[in-house]
Amino acid sequence: MIELNEAEPSVLAQIGLLGEPKMFTLSEAKALLPLVRAITKTAFEELGPIGTQLDAMLVCDPRRGQLTGAYETKVRRWISKLERLGVTSSGLWRVDFDTGDGYLSWRFPELRIAYFRGYQMDFDRRQSLAEVIENTAPDWA
Repeated sequence: MIELNEAEPSVLAQIGLLGEPKMFTLSEAKALLPLVRAITKTAFEELGPIGTQLDAMLVCDPRRGQLTGAYETKVRRWISKLERLGVTSSGLWRVDFDTGDGYLSWRFPELRIAYFRGYQMDFDRRQSLAEVIENTAPDWA
């Protein structure tokens, strides 16, 4: 177990095996979000300079392959860390907490979990979490 915040010693994150599914309640997802946000912010800051270099390079630049490899390695490391916490990524800087009915949906740098999307719903069509809770009163809320 990893302690998320020294000021909140009762909040712990269980690290599981890769690919091990986890179902979240809203309160569990909210408790885990500070760690997910910190992991994502670190990865975002590490990838920034690499992305800038790649954007400035010609497609035929021989150094491009090495930088692309470094970029992919950092993205894969970010995804792996998220998966060990039981959450999934549906795209770069997009994180989903599975509820059993769909996903509590968060995207960096959002400050809180404010959206929900069904399993077949595109990330960009997320619904307001408050509306979903008000209209359906799900068990995970």
